Amino acid sequence: MPLYKTITVNPTTNVLIWKIEEPFEVLSEGISLTDHCANRVAGMKSDLHQRGFMSVRHLLKKMGYTDFDLYYDEKGKPHLKDGKKISITHSFTFSAIIVSDIEVGIDIEMQRPKILKIAPKFTPIEEYRTLANEEALIRKLTMVWGAKESLYKSFAEKGVAFLKNIYVEDFDMEDLETTAQVEFQHKKQEYQVWFMEFEGFTCAYALLHS
Repeated sequence: MPLYKTITVNPTTNVLIWKIEEPFEVLSEGISLTDHCANRVAGMKSDLHQRGFMSVRHLLKKMGYTDFDLYYDEKGKPHLKDGKKISITHSFTFSAIIVSDIEVGIDIEMQRPKILKIAPKFTPIEEYRTLANEEALIRKLTMVWGAKESLYKSFAEKGVAFLKNIYVEDFDMEDLETTAQVEFQHKKQEYQVWFMEFEGFTCAYALLHS
């Protein structure tokens, strides 16, 4: 089974990444789903989405959980029944989870030129025009998007706008970390954010400052 990477962020926070190589039938072996999730998977039209969904259940299993330990609130945010915090992501051939004692968020994105077109919707792109070339710009914007997506998942309030309410402090791409804030309706939260890049993908994960 291709557990791709495990990161211990701190003694109570772990990131697990899965490279989705197996067919759906193999990923289904040894995994029990709630009736709700079984129906969700059956209704997915994309084989890759089905495989991504099941790979996340294998990541849960690696952390000692099953699908029955996971539930979603009315905002669509995942929770674990033992009170631990969790965030989930999958993109094309990778999936990941982060589990912690405090609020967290995680996102994986493929590095694609498409991000140049949507960038003005989530960040002041002129801040990055000094980068050496288009490849560097795509990398940086993908990191910023991943960071904002991670905070959006953690904050989990309807109406939060990436451009207006989530700010990512500028950072050197070689440092692979930064800080970020969400400010919305008189509520402000600050996060530490880390990045990883692998096989044309970017993973960003965020941890709420205590």
